[in-house]
Amino acid sequence: MTDTLNPSERSERMSRIRSKDSKPELVVRRLIHAMGFRYRLHRKDVPGKPDIVFGNRKKVIFVHGCFWHRHDDSSCKLARLPKSRLDFWLPKLERNVERDADNSARLDALGWDEMIVWECELAKTNLPVLRDRIRKYLCDEID
Repeated sequence: MTDTLNPSERSERMSRIRSKDSKPELVVRRLIHAMGFRYRLHRKDVPGKPDIVFGNRKKVIFVHGCFWHRHDDSSCKLARLPKSRLDFWLPKLERNVERDADNSARLDALGWDEMIVWECELAKTNLPVLRDRIRKYLCDEID
C-alpha cells in the first residue's frame, strides 16, 4: 500500500511531531508539579536525556508515545503499525526500542532508577492511578 499523502503533506504532518514538550509530557509534568515535586527537564548528562529528572533522588521519568516506542501492551490501540511503508517504519521503530533498552541499561549501570509513563496511561480516568504510581516511585514505596 502506498502513502495516502503526497511528500509535502507528509512532511508537514511529520513536522508537527514534537520530541520535547509534547502534550503527554506536559500532562505528566503538571501532575508531578501539583504533587509538590520539583524536577529538571531533558538533562543531557543523563543517558537518554530523560523527559523528567529528579537528580537528588537519582530517578528519571520517560513519557513514551505508544506508537514511537512500541508499547507492547495488547490493550493499547495507540501502538498500532502504519498500513503503508512498513519497510521504512519497522526498522525505524525497532531502533527506537533498541535505543530505549540501551539507555535503560546505561541508567542502571550508573545507579539511576527509571520509570516509563506510556501515552495511553494519560486518560483522565487514569490520572489518579498514575498520580499514586508516581508518588510511590518517587517516595521509594515500590513493592
